[in-house]
Amino acid sequence: MSVFADDVVNFSSFLKMAYDFLAGREYLKKLKFKQGKKLISVVLGFSDIVFASEAIPVFPIRMESFNLNPYLVALNSVSSVLGWDLTSKVLGVLKQVDSRKIIDKIVDDIINAINEKYNEMNDLAVENGISSDFCYGIKGLYGMHLSKGKNVDASLYYTIRCSAFNKYHESIKPLVARQIWVDIPPRNIGNALEFVSNNITSAITQLEDITGSTITDNQLNKQFNLSNKIKKKYKTILYEISNSDFYPCNPATFAEILALLSITFQDYNSNNQRYLDNITNLENEMRERIRKGIGVDVSKMPRILLTPMFGGWEPKTQELLYEMGARTLYADWEILGLLEEINVSRNSNPIEEYGKFLINATNNGIGCDNDQLTSSYLNIAEKLGVDGIIFNQLFGCHSISNCYNMLREKVRQRLEIPITSINFNRIGENIEQIKTRLGAFTEILQ
Repeated sequence: MSVFADDVVNFSSFLKMAYDFLAGREYLKKLKFKQGKKLISVVLGFSDIVFASEAIPVFPIRMESFNLNPYLVALNSVSSVLGWDLTSKVLGVLKQVDSRKIIDKIVDDIINAINEKYNEMNDLAVENGISSDFCYGIKGLYGMHLSKGKNVDASLYYTIRCSAFNKYHESIKPLVARQIWVDIPPRNIGNALEFVSNNITSAITQLEDITGSTITDNQLNKQFNLSNKIKKKYKTILYEISNSDFYPCNPATFAEILALLSITFQDYNSNNQRYLDNITNLENEMRERIRKGIGVDVSKMPRILLTPMFGGWEPKTQELLYEMGARTLYADWEILGLLEEINVSRNSNPIEEYGKFLINATNNGIGCDNDQLTSSYLNIAEKLGVDGIIFNQLFGCHSISNCYNMLREKVRQRLEIPITSINFNRIGENIEQIKTRLGAFTEILQ
């Protein structure tokens, strides 16, 4: 039985967001073939200028065919009549008489479908000769483009500190029709803003050429404004609700919600207005349950920041921590500076403001060196007020995983909270080893 099932059926927004992710293939086919929309591959949450071009950003794994639970498909059909909110209430009633554990299976299948597909993409890349020196995240991205790259009209990439990530971009040139690059200086040198602004302008010109649409300042600001609203909701859940002593659900469910937000943030499930509606409803559902006293007292449970997870992590970790009496937080996009808002004030230059956002993320988020990157981890851990940190070291990661020793020393000197590391290579591997490591770590927190 899923530890999430008792709670998650009460969050219609979670079910809707999960469905939007898993059913992306049919949704994207409709947009591409019936409405003539252009599909642009994106990763890491850089989708704003794609939306402004009236193209469709897509995190490429969403073009895959997932093993959708038939009951989840049926729920979507029912929701078109009843609405997702009422459908969720019906699920809550059915849960009480669900002798065959059908609802538990819906939630399990959501989680398993995503994990299995990530492993499948990783294995596809390995089978086709990608270097084993690459981390799980890069191998997965290569597999996604190897499988579905022919379906996108272009890929949009922003250079980051990871040299392997930038090399991977080069490696998929034969797999996609066109590549659009936005190069960002690794440091805020004197002409950095002009340099980035020119690169953004070039990317916009290429998107206009692909779509046949003109991207205006008003369109850019409209998309930035939508993204800002999404980021505000995301941060509210991350800082306010996660910092409460009373959760609107059990901590395992809350961790699963944060994980889903992290995954879907990369392309807003290809519809940013719909995504804003879902995350707004999610916050409202959480607040309403807290107001009514429906949820779990978590005041005695230590809060653990597990990071980084965007390049691949073991989802079982959050369940193990829950069983050990701790609650898990994921905050990668905040650590990397991608939840910062973009200035949309009157008379602002949207291209320059977007450039400032990218420069800030590069210099103060993901960082141009290990000292800056570890400071970013430290700052967010302090802002979140966590009781401990688990650093996820990816096999094959030569850019981020090697900063652990520096991070550990900074945490011990400044925050004086426990920190440990776990190793990750592939979902489902080394569970017992991770369990042993987590057991020793959580004993320190008691």
